[in-house]
Amino acid sequence: MTVEDLSAYLVIPVATLYKWRTLGEGPRGIRIGRHIRYHRSEVQAWLAARAEAVA
Repeated sequence: MTVEDLSAYLVIPVATLYKWRTLGEGPRGIRIGRHIRYHRSEVQAWLAARAEAVA
């Protein structure tokens, strides 16, 4: 999934995803050439971990 796809899915600005990436936060992404992509499974795992941390 692209940064734009993930932004729409999480309902957050694209800039927030880039900021999280530079801070080492957020879901783990991979760089393919000049592009960043996210695996849906990584996003789901990150969301599950955040839900457990809040609970």
